[in-house]
Amino acid sequence: MKYKTKQARGFFDEEFRLEKLTRTHDPLVKLAERINWEFFRPLLEESLAKEPRGKGGCPPYDYVLMFKILLLQRYYNISDDKMEFAILDRLSFMRFLELSLSDRVPDAKTIWNFREQLRGKGVIEKLFELFKEELQKQGLIANEGKIIDATIVEVPIQRNSKEENKEIKGGKVPEEWRANPHKLSRKDADARWTKKGGKNFFGYKNHVKTDTKSKLIESYTVTDASVHDSMVVGELLRESDGGQVLHADSAYSGEPAKGGWWQRRRWKTKYMRKDIGITR
Repeated sequence: MKYKTKQARGFFDEEFRLEKLTRTHDPLVKLAERINWEFFRPLLEESLAKEPRGKGGCPPYDYVLMFKILLLQRYYNISDDKMEFAILDRLSFMRFLELSLSDRVPDAKTIWNFREQLRGKGVIEKLFELFKEELQKQGLIANEGKIIDATIVEVPIQRNSKEENKEIKGGKVPEEWRANPHKLSRKDADARWTKKGGKNFFGYKNHVKTDTKSKLIESYTVTDASVHDSMVVGELLRESDGGQVLHADSAYSGEPAKGGWWQRRRWKTKYMRKDIGITR
């Protein structure tokens, strides 16, 4: 080897690497230091309390840890399937979650189940609203502007017959699928096709609104991929956002976005032009 790039492993390599991450202004450091995470524990434990079933079984993951994982997912827009890998792969995530290299990491099913339990209890959005309030109290959200954007999430293409596709588009589930639970579990009747950049995509869209300073995802909605970006502007924005700078690509300037209440809130809108990459 002409150039030496490796050196002997030391006891404090992990700490040295984390120090370097801190010096590069890892945003999760400030988040971890400024937020009192125990503030969320009472609501989490009250919502998820279960009757003891006796001895045995694997103990659950800490509720605050799981809630912080949901925050990371929303902050970085990471799916359940990729979240376990992201935690294992990123030292910054491990530090934020207060996990060591020897600790167990929740898998995709555990993360999904935790979210569904919170959603079933009707408290997941309440938790995120409380978190947002804490960010505002700590001055971590400046409310100087918002960014709205959509990301296509592809799913496996369905191999359906013409008759099946016709029923699906009509909002029905084919009778043969309903009679065969195993086949139904492998089918996706909600995903749709869209075209972007001359290419066809099959799946869904994640529509998000983020704060321009903290990059925190404040609100989101999921639609099938065929829904035009401008159709969901009213679901993402809040009346309290009025008067700020709104950054969006040209898709949000379409006719479906016009005439809504948000048009009367003194937005200073900056649309991104794809051809030259500037705003106007």
